[in-house]
Amino acid sequence: MAVEKVLAELAVGDQATALEWYERLFGRPADGLPMDGLAEWHFPAGALQVWVDPDRAGRGLLTLQVDDLRAQVAEVAERGVLVEPIDDASSDVVFFVTLGDPDGNQITFVEPRPGAS
Repeated sequence: MAVEKVLAELAVGDQATALEWYERLFGRPADGLPMDGLAEWHFPAGALQVWVDPDRAGRGLLTLQVDDLRAQVAEVAERGVLVEPIDDASSDVVFFVTLGDPDGNQITFVEPRPGAS
């Protein structure tokens, strides 16, 4: 199987609330609104689709690998997103921080530990 791109999807209950929150999280508006109830943010390795589906809202998990977790946490906090302290003790492989969107979806930022595989 030759996968060319990965699309992740999170279900939310309200588009306006989700758009405002994810715009603060990523520091920019959605890259596209391809249809009613769907917003997309594009990244070099794929895209995140935020889809209005109240029946599934808040049950998603998304992990995003970043190269500088401390800088990412500081940027997100500056934009008004509540961020917990970085967990540097639970994993021998990564440092991470998990936060929740207004619906309860969990977004985890991870940074590989130096020398970890």
